[in-house]
Amino acid sequence: MNAGAVQQGRIFASGREARLSVRSGAHRGPTAGIAPGYVQGNLAILPKALADDFFRFCQFNPKPCPLLAASEPGDPRLPALGADLDIRTDLPLYRVWKNGEPVAEVRDLKDVWRDDLVAFVIGCSFSFEEALVEDGIALRHIDEGTNVPMYRTSIETVPAGPFRGPLVVSMRPLKPADAIRAVQITSRFPAVHGAPVHIGKPGMIGIADIMQPDYGDPVAVKADELPVFWACGVTPQSVIAAVRPEFSITHAPGHMLVTDLRNSRLAVL
Repeated sequence: MNAGAVQQGRIFASGREARLSVRSGAHRGPTAGIAPGYVQGNLAILPKALADDFFRFCQFNPKPCPLLAASEPGDPRLPALGADLDIRTDLPLYRVWKNGEPVAEVRDLKDVWRDDLVAFVIGCSFSFEEALVEDGIALRHIDEGTNVPMYRTSIETVPAGPFRGPLVVSMRPLKPADAIRAVQITSRFPAVHGAPVHIGKPGMIGIADIMQPDYGDPVAVKADELPVFWACGVTPQSVIAAVRPEFSITHAPGHMLVTDLRNSRLAVL
């Protein structure tokens, strides 16, 4: 469980309770650990003209972009993820992009929402992190109450229409025995990134300095540990920066959508 969340007292009994707290403005911080057991999602919102290509991009790149749900154009509801869910208000912090550049971070989308926007919710590593912690595997960013470190890599995604760009990965330092167990556990969660894409030697995937993440916060990798890298749902932000659509919206890193789905339902036996 996220130490920062515990310190703030932001622990909720359900996904809906967490969303209502976010919607009211009571909870404004990162969402790791705030609703144990409930699936969280990354967000990408694009104009309808780009939606079909982005849907195909998710299909072609299921590890970084495991699609949980997509909205109808202009409809802020996603009933498959929560009966009362409103994508315009239910994340603590959004990032607004114009021509591939982040131009603002906002608390809700009421002033920027458009009738042609389609919302995509993509599986988040918070779900498999819960399974790792339950198995006794310590995760340093959780113990330290920070965001997981994330890096743009030299691994290219599979393109779809205009969507193309580098894979983003998240990193967790683990002892070798824990790394092996982590592969076994996360392989059961293909809907939330699945097994790691790389272990050890960051330079082999284009990461020059492991202490300088592109997103999130740095964490130390000790001498008896290996850096373990998973495909990350921040990849759409990297792709948006490369594609440069005229308008788009994402979550701010670490500030996810909390759904009514249970993590246990995503596990493959």
